[in-house]
Amino acid sequence: MQAKAILRHTPTSPRKMRLVAGLVRGKQVDQAKAILLNSTKSAARNMMVTLKSAVANYTQLNPEERVNDNELIVKEIFVDEGPSLKRLMPAPMGRAYRIRKRSNHLTIIVDKAKKPVTKSN
Repeated sequence: MQAKAILRHTPTSPRKMRLVAGLVRGKQVDQAKAILLNSTKSAARNMMVTLKSAVANYTQLNPEERVNDNELIVKEIFVDEGPSLKRLMPAPMGRAYRIRKRSNHLTIIVDKAKKPVTKSN
């Protein structure tokens, strides 16, 4: 049974968050955590918190099952656009430029892998 975690109203643009989401899509959870820990992107920190929450939600939904991080995979991960704060910045000759401070909603779905992944040398 799959589990889901959602992080809403993150003050990062969706485009920046999607770059990090593409790195961990379809990976095992332990590999995804390693990628996020070593990423220099600031969005990786929020994604790591949400990934840990999704794993905790999986263990809550399946209390009789003992699973490790290498048995779970990131089945789906997507970033939706959240509300934008609209601000004005002064411009020359009495004009104003509009600044849109974007936000996003991050959704991560984890599930148990169909076949157990074994490391081959």
